[in-house]
Amino acid sequence: MSEILESLFGSKEKARLLRFFLQNPESVYEFGEIVRRNMIKGNRAKSELLSFIRIKLVQKRTKQGKNYYQLNQSFQYYPELKNLIAKSNVYPQCQSLGKISKIGHVKFAAISGVFISYPKSKADMILVAEGVSKARLRNLMESLEAEIGKEINFVLMTMEEFKYRLNMLDKFILEFLEGPHEELVNKISGLKRFIAQRKL
Repeated sequence: MSEILESLFGSKEKARLLRFFLQNPESVYEFGEIVRRNMIKGNRAKSELLSFIRIKLVQKRTKQGKNYYQLNQSFQYYPELKNLIAKSNVYPQCQSLGKISKIGHVKFAAISGVFISYPKSKADMILVAEGVSKARLRNLMESLEAEIGKEINFVLMTMEEFKYRLNMLDKFILEFLEGPHEELVNKISGLKRFIAQRKL
């Protein structure tokens, strides 16, 4: 879906900024934060923001010499654009998801929430891994957040912690696994059988 939006709206930068503002309609952002969170160049961000301001999709305010930007929820096509973004399931097109195996020895990785347009989920991602590189994990999350335009709510556990919580019938884990989700990595034997038996 990311590629479709880029084609529809003319560029990766425009698609990212559009998704970013629509995913965070109440928030106000300083220019530097917009550039950083969307991982785009400042000159491109400035150009796209100016075009959004021109059509009144984004509002610009100046306070103490700094410029701040916020989505204009009164924009005439806001409901239609919001629905378009809500329906744009970024999985499996989200390219950064392919980097998950590089953060360490990943035993299990599953996504829900913002990745599959399921707002009831209490987490967007569960990762079970050993020997995780904090730098690679941070880079992964920053890339994902830039692609989908929203902060990722994720949980990282060791295999020991995951098994303990599963054996204790941890409500959070069970609700995630029994609810709508997509498994990206599953090297835990018997997990699918365990969940299937609970649903009987």
